[in-house]
Amino acid sequence: MRILLAQSYFRVLDPKELKRAMPYPPLGTLYAAAVLKQAGHEVRVFDGMLARDPAEFHATMAGWVPDCVLLYDDEFNYLTKMCLSNMRDAACGMIRHVKSRALPIFVYSSDATDHSAVYLEAGADAVIVGEAEHTARAVMDLLQDGSFKLRRSDVAGLRYLEDGQVMDSGRREIMTNLDALPNPDFSLVNLEAYRSIWRSRHGYFSLNISTTRGCPFHCNWCAKPIYGQVYHSRSPNSVADEIEQMRERYAVDHLWITDDIFGLKPGWLEGFVEACSRRRVKVPYKCLTRADLLLRGDTIRLLRETGCETVWIGAESGSQRILNAMEKGVRVEQIYEATRTARAAGMEVCHFIQFGYTGETWDDIRLTRKMIRDCHPSDIGVSVSYPLPGTKFHERVVSQIVKKANWTDSDDLDLLFTGTYPRRFYRILHRFVHAEFRLYRALRTKRISSAAYGLLHSMRMVFHRTRLAWIMRRQKTLAASH
Repeated sequence: MRILLAQSYFRVLDPKELKRAMPYPPLGTLYAAAVLKQAGHEVRVFDGMLARDPAEFHATMAGWVPDCVLLYDDEFNYLTKMCLSNMRDAACGMIRHVKSRALPIFVYSSDATDHSAVYLEAGADAVIVGEAEHTARAVMDLLQDGSFKLRRSDVAGLRYLEDGQVMDSGRREIMTNLDALPNPDFSLVNLEAYRSIWRSRHGYFSLNISTTRGCPFHCNWCAKPIYGQVYHSRSPNSVADEIEQMRERYAVDHLWITDDIFGLKPGWLEGFVEACSRRRVKVPYKCLTRADLLLRGDTIRLLRETGCETVWIGAESGSQRILNAMEKGVRVEQIYEATRTARAAGMEVCHFIQFGYTGETWDDIRLTRKMIRDCHPSDIGVSVSYPLPGTKFHERVVSQIVKKANWTDSDDLDLLFTGTYPRRFYRILHRFVHAEFRLYRALRTKRISSAAYGLLHSMRMVFHRTRLAWIMRRQKTLAASH
């Protein structure tokens, strides 16, 4: 069969990501493409990440008419897990366009898992839920012999409409042997365009790679619509082989290891060190982990030996009370110690920060700001609590979600439920904390290029802090009047 795979994350619809200019190919889409090619199908990929306009999808359809379209988002990229309404609208537009040409179309994404009816009512023949590569292959087999509609209930991992009702064929069992999958097929995207963007904006070329699927931890705000509460990893040899190939075939300078938690499995990092050493491969990379895991055994040394330059910690808050409410399972002291120890080993340590969790007060916010100042991470990513379906956090606040249930783009930062402070407070807080971070970082590293630079961030801090104080005073006055 001739199959067009497409992904509906359009970087052009996400101004913050467009400005960052750090695009990565849709890894999950390329895994599915490799599996379908292995099954003998003719496969092409429409890459929304590089598209200048969603309408480019129409041109692709006009230039190459497939037998089927598979709208398959990249579950390894946190941007698609955010379920942005801009991208949902784009996906539904793509579905309608495909159906206008009387072609079958299937959808796989976190958002389609959470809101299957939206995609099915837009015209999708089915939504794939759970781990998707083998489900997609089974669907194509039925399409090829013309029995899909008759036998769709036999394919585990599908939702579809029947007499106006959403039917579910049951969950497909998660793969345990990830080494059995072919490597993602980067030949199906314009890798030179990615290289050009990276080299011109950052001076190096970075590609993405996955070594695991899932996360076994219980942070109650974290959505896991695809894999649930599981964790499976590829073998160290498989990962080292792929890195060696990426270096030789694509001349990569840097890697982003997309795992939710990298190197969690006991003994895995030791095996990875050995596998990389045997192949004499060492490509600088960034990864994501937890503070408590960084402090486990020789983790930091092993990360450095395999090329880790930057580690992002899901710090979230400097308030132990908030971390406990999130069921994070980490102590604030561990965040301090992990940051200090990893930096001493020569790594950049960055913090993900989350404001607005239910019950958070200004005192909690001050503790988080103190943590940032004390730990002085290399970078921070600041967000606000975002209730996604399937989480305990969502269950707790869903009755308060009225105006909208999803962000428009990744820089929306709208508090979707009733928080301690009004919605605009958190957007201002985001700007204030970034201004404070940049000023203190510049002072600490003595990289203030001019007095004007320091004055600029100082003025921004004062301006945003004044606005925050005004909002808090007004809220206190309103509360007193009631």
